Amino acid sequence: MLTAPIVFGRLHVLPVVCDFLAQFPEIDVRLVLSDRNVPLVDDQIDLAIRIGTLPDSTLVATRVGSVTYVICGSPKFLEANGTPRTERDLANVPFVALGTLSAGGGRSVGLPADVRIRLAVNTAEAAIDAALAGVGLVRVLSYQAAAAVERGDLKRILRKLEPDPLPVNLVHTGQGLLPLKLRAFIDFAAPRLRKALS
Repeated sequence: MLTAPIVFGRLHVLPVVCDFLAQFPEIDVRLVLSDRNVPLVDDQIDLAIRIGTLPDSTLVATRVGSVTYVICGSPKFLEANGTPRTERDLANVPFVALGTLSAGGGRSVGLPADVRIRLAVNTAEAAIDAALAGVGLVRVLSYQAAAAVERGDLKRILRKLEPDPLPVNLVHTGQGLLPLKLRAFIDFAAPRLRKALS
């Protein structure tokens, strides 16, 4: 069984799994997409894709790349509202907040306190769709906005404010010899994910 974050899994892991299944017809894969860190041993997970610094543990990690948080806006929004050049320019700029929604209002982690949250949503896809519609700027992980940025539908701004990249790793428990199927998948997936994230 394999687990990955929802958007990352759909965009990057599922295509690799499909190619792997085509090349290895005798192997079956169960892919669980979840944005929570599923416990490997408790949930009988063979391999997980984890984004972020790994806590000290007995897990064995294979680094496949990195991602970072980016701030993006649609060209239409930036033309109407101006393109912020500094963090101070973000004061009162409309934002689409991505985060856990609560009675407190859905403040996104890492945004200055004085940005104006026009819309709060709980999925990256919804946040990006709202940014594409010109509701406001959005702060998401680079891979989540990559296709829209590449098409020119969103523009990445304030690159100087981007935090240090977060590592992306394939992790497994590493207890004893790896099953051949797992080793085959790691060897197949790692270079393809590195290429996708480069």
